Amino acid sequence: MTAGANNKKIRVLIVDDSAIVRKIFSEELAKFSDIEVAGTAPDPFVARDKIFQVNPDVITLDIEMPRMDGLTFLRKLMRYYPIPVIIVSSLTQAGSKIALEALESGAIEVIAKPGGSYSVGDMSEQLAEKIRAVSKVSMAKKQEEASSRRELPNEPVLLQKTSLTQTTHQIIAMGASTGGTEALKRVVTRMPPNAPGIVIVQHMPANFTATFAERLDSLSQIRVREAKNNDPVVPGTALVAPGNFHMLLRRSGAKYYVEVKDGPMVHHQRPAVDVLFRSTAKYAGANAVGVIMTGMGADGAAGLLEMKKAGARTIAQDEHSCIVFGMPKEAIKTGAVDKVVTLEKIAEEILRMV
Repeated sequence: MTAGANNKKIRVLIVDDSAIVRKIFSEELAKFSDIEVAGTAPDPFVARDKIFQVNPDVITLDIEMPRMDGLTFLRKLMRYYPIPVIIVSSLTQAGSKIALEALESGAIEVIAKPGGSYSVGDMSEQLAEKIRAVSKVSMAKKQEEASSRRELPNEPVLLQKTSLTQTTHQIIAMGASTGGTEALKRVVTRMPPNAPGIVIVQHMPANFTATFAERLDSLSQIRVREAKNNDPVVPGTALVAPGNFHMLLRRSGAKYYVEVKDGPMVHHQRPAVDVLFRSTAKYAGANAVGVIMTGMGADGAAGLLEMKKAGARTIAQDEHSCIVFGMPKEAIKTGAVDKVVTLEKIAEEILRMV
């Protein structure tokens, strides 16, 4: 790994009450030549002082800590000293809910604590990739996007003059990564009750996707749930790929369903957007709309191109509204995209296409 032409390393501050986690993160990140652990802190009070001492580019932040919890600290940080934050959380239902709340409060990414579904090697590679991605995020742009989201009404788009039966054979396939939880929320909550069946891959660890789906379900007019193997894909329902499993679209006669399975990581991801998009190209073809949204890397670009070649209509989120433009940018470069639109126009464009 190189630190770039100017040899400037990404400076990271690790905030976690566990000395073991601080030690593991410090040792693992030291293996990457473009990343420097500028400091560590056992709680937000120490972290506050360290921020001014070491001037980090990125902070990794635990949620459950003594003296002040991570969520309270995050909110103060976003108000007075906005800086890219990666949430480090345990793989529990309670931890997942708080981590999702942290993403809504200004954090950019979430990663599971070492253990659980992550080996230390997988964790360090994932964490390094996330650090590189969030270090490039403009916090001023993110705050501007959050402010505009609060000001704009989140009314559903009307699917006019279209009966439920007419949307039965239509599929909407969506993929996102960094910044995707908030972007997907903006799109999914604007889907009308008779929207075509939706399948979603959002790069998140295991357990977090179930909490994310529950959150979307509580805010939407359509039903949203974490996918299970053989779940049918039907109008008015969105299925979110479970963390640490790939999700593929399948078809039996006139009915669509999903296959949830293990398998090797694709683009260092499981679930991977490419896996979903390629299966959608094969089984839905011209009856599908593919949407690639904010996220780091190139996952989804090749699959979206396969969808377009199969006759599907395709959409990419524009650079201005992306937290990270990597995935849409790669898809656009391959010629996979029919329309590039701002986040606020994606729901409308999807329904126009179907």
